[in-house]
Amino acid sequence: MPASPDYDVLVLGEVLVEIHTDTAPREAVDGTPARISYSGDALNAAAAAAAAGARTALLAVVGDDDLSVPLLRRATDLGVDVSHVRRAPRPNGAYLLCADTEGEREFVYWRTAGAGSTLAPSHVDSWRSLLTSARSLITSGITGALSPTAREAVLEAARTVHEAGGHLTYDPNYRARLTGRDQARELLARIAPLTGLLKTSCPGDALALVDTADPATAAARCRALGARAVAITAGAGRLLLDDGSGVAHHPVPVNPHAVDATGAGDCFTGTTTARLVLGDTLADAVSYGTAAASLSVSGRGGTGRVPAFAETAALARTHRGPS
Repeated sequence: MPASPDYDVLVLGEVLVEIHTDTAPREAVDGTPARISYSGDALNAAAAAAAAGARTALLAVVGDDDLSVPLLRRATDLGVDVSHVRRAPRPNGAYLLCADTEGEREFVYWRTAGAGSTLAPSHVDSWRSLLTSARSLITSGITGALSPTAREAVLEAARTVHEAGGHLTYDPNYRARLTGRDQARELLARIAPLTGLLKTSCPGDALALVDTADPATAAARCRALGARAVAITAGAGRLLLDDGSGVAHHPVPVNPHAVDATGAGDCFTGTTTARLVLGDTLADAVSYGTAAASLSVSGRGGTGRVPAFAETAALARTHRGPS
């Protein structure tokens, strides 16, 4: 059997079935039309990394229901290697998404006791050779909040990559309905010293996790936890980057055709991480990440619009440069 390739980017996390409707959940009636697609922060980030030119593999646990077949087919079509995905005798998690033309979103989740929650350190052990040879790993606070075993898996995978000299990107992605604030803070404190890039939001994550609504203060507090570099989305049109040498504000291109911001942050994370490990500077990688995220909001759902890197690079060139 041939050896597995060394990957540029591994993404550890949850994949979800996405049910998309134009009707607000509380207004849904018998016969309300909807469409099925596939998302989850791990798949969104992996698809973006692959589109940015990285050899990318998904490390996840999917269910044993019939939707696993098209789910994995979709990931493969997006350029993501799914040969290391594990199975569990559980259903796949799912969510209902409603997004209006202004990009406002409503979600209803069905993920309790889903396949993704069975992620455990034993899975990480089975992926150890991949993790020690990969150039980077992306994971998130959502993954760590799925279950106690998933939390330990996130920490073990992060330690493994860090100790092997690889790059770790972490997004706290705080969700109050999924985890307590104290638990999310503890996980952040344990994983921040292992990260090469911590991507978070302000005021969303920052207010809950580091007690501030000021982006520069949030970045400083995240770096004080041990993160080498911090990227903070700070409202429409602006991203703050603090790598220890100073704070820079990167412009985010405005997309006049925005329909749904689902997965835009994951698109940024996947693109930026891919470009970093492929040799771009942090500033250039962030510029590509913001461009890809902007383009992604033209599609509905988490993987509805994954821009090709040529398009991302062209947009980045016209908006490059921190201020």
